[in-house]
Amino acid sequence: MIRALIDLYILVLIVDVIVSYLPQYKHHPVAIKIKQLADFSCNPIRRVLPPHQIPFDISAIIVIAGLKVFEAIW
Repeated sequence: MIRALIDLYILVLIVDVIVSYLPQYKHHPVAIKIKQLADFSCNPIRRVLPPHQIPFDISAIIVIAGLKVFEAIW
């Protein structure tokens, strides 16, 4: 059950990354909800990362890697 929830949240993070590259869907209600769900775990990582060092946001990759490590330990 926990693994399924982790995999579902990883899917939400991946969809958020894909939608962020499609500006025409940025204001869609589903895209807004996905962004809110993804920002819950990505915003703390973004605060720790140095700003403007990397040309793209790697916070989702870090969160996914952390979730996969947690899933492997569980």
